[in-house]
Amino acid sequence: MERAVADGLAWALEDTRIDRKVKTGAKDRGDIANVRHGEHRIVIEVKDRGGQFFAAEWVAEAEAERVNDGALAGVVIAKRKGVTDPMKQWCLMEVSEFVALLRGDRKHMEGKE
Repeated sequence: MERAVADGLAWALEDTRIDRKVKTGAKDRGDIANVRHGEHRIVIEVKDRGGQFFAAEWVAEAEAERVNDGALAGVVIAKRKGVTDPMKQWCLMEVSEFVALLRGDRKHMEGKE
């Protein structure tokens, strides 16, 4: 799934630098490299659990990885059962992450992190 998502994002964003990340262990920084909003990095955590969703767990994991990476936002891309097109998978995040993407900064979170 990670390969399909990386290839799909690279194609859709017209950026051949987007690719799967090398696993980094305890200080994980997401599954997909080089996804950006302007100059800011975006952490992408990819999940494929056969149609099961663990949104709270996964979003918390993406947030920890966002902090590890110093990224603008963390996003989970979750595989939909029976759907192979990477552009048709689910994208999960907290509203604060969505706001960070729209604003291009985390100023709305100052004093909360």
